[in-house]
Amino acid sequence: MSWFATNLLATLLLPPLNLLLIALAGLLLWHKRPVVARVLLTTAVALLWLLSTPYVAESLLQSLEAPAQAPDTRTQTADAIVVLGGGSYFHAPEYGNDTVSEASLQRLRYAAKLYRDTSKPVLVTGGKPLGNSLSEAQQMRLVLEQEFRIPVQWTEDESDNTLENARYSYQLLQKSGIKRIYLVTHAWHMPRAMRVFQQAGFDVVPAPTAFTTRYQTDLLAFVPRAEALRDSKIFMHELIGSLWYRLKS
Repeated sequence: MSWFATNLLATLLLPPLNLLLIALAGLLLWHKRPVVARVLLTTAVALLWLLSTPYVAESLLQSLEAPAQAPDTRTQTADAIVVLGGGSYFHAPEYGNDTVSEASLQRLRYAAKLYRDTSKPVLVTGGKPLGNSLSEAQQMRLVLEQEFRIPVQWTEDESDNTLENARYSYQLLQKSGIKRIYLVTHAWHMPRAMRVFQQAGFDVVPAPTAFTTRYQTDLLAFVPRAEALRDSKIFMHELIGSLWYRLKS
């Protein structure tokens, strides 16, 4: 299945579109099946409220994350650092080209720290899923080398998803005899990423970043917010992605 078709299907299954489709089904059935229609509409509104509240969304993401701690690089050693791309900031006017997204920048910042702690060589991985001129890996390399002053030894820029990140990175690193890696990605993405990298042949030391933390729990944590719905979408995307990879393997 192509990248576009995969993401179109995912969009149909993720909020807010999946909730809008449930509500639309309720409206279409309003006259013929009023009881079913009311159930569908109530379900859509209730789920929209719940998935839009910071408390629920953050709890869902935290359920994906391992305990919030950094790897002990003195005892958990590896031979390379692999950083997964997290999207692009397209046509960035202040930079004159595509550059890394906020999510990618969070991963790069932690990868830079990990490099300074371990001096292990770095591989960046990410292709051109939207056909942009500069691959995610190339964007990441520029930021690491020019802004963080961290050398990048390998650039894998053919992959369009996490599964391909793992397979193509393994093909690159096995030439250097490297199988044990620090894997850098978001904490909520780590379970799915770690599974496919292990299946590709790597021995993985997880190095997650950007954990879902909460300053405090108050009334505002239960008031719907757009960014909370985004977090719930990320949670559901990870669940669907994990299921899809299990079916493919």
